[in-house]
Amino acid sequence: MKLQSLESELKKRLAFPYNWGRKQSDDWDFKTKFIYQTRDFESLENQCKDFGEGLRNYAFNRWLNFWSAKAVEDIFASNHLVKKEENQFSKTVDFYISGVPFDHKSSVFPGQFGKNFDYAVNHKKELIEWLYNNQSQQGRKHYANRLFIIFYDKKNGAHWKLKTELTLIKEKITDYLGNFSGDNLVSLNLESHEILSDIIWIKV
Repeated sequence: MKLQSLESELKKRLAFPYNWGRKQSDDWDFKTKFIYQTRDFESLENQCKDFGEGLRNYAFNRWLNFWSAKAVEDIFASNHLVKKEENQFSKTVDFYISGVPFDHKSSVFPGQFGKNFDYAVNHKKELIEWLYNNQSQQGRKHYANRLFIIFYDKKNGAHWKLKTELTLIKEKITDYLGNFSGDNLVSLNLESHEILSDIIWIKV
């Protein structure tokens, strides 16, 4: 599915509230694993028609997150500096930028961080360490290199909606790669793991 077509499908999700109702779990992930093969929103709605509200919202959110993240990875892979990881089931590497392996994580700006957005921009390493320690639990948790895409809507606070703005995301990623240098990556040590990380800000 082309980028513009996928962006159009993702925007259909905007008509529904973005409520998780519970933390992500391996159990509900299993119950909604069909989202990986469901590209259009109408098919998604049909497969969720017998779900309770909580599980339906969970499926809608996972669908948006997965297909937005897949678009992000495809955008990266289309750049000459980037090589896609051949093992599609790898949990720690999505692609390599100038030979540096990265897992990619898209996330809204976390209010639980306890500091405002401007503080986070100026204290990037502090936010990255917080993200490693507080996100991606259970089967998703690891201490490998990770490149974060952080969404922030200053005006309306609807950060999650920016995950549908694939054209804007592509512009930001292209700008980031055009200025990429391994020397500018954030280096940290967590749980005896040496990690390289960075953040691409998607802000409106």
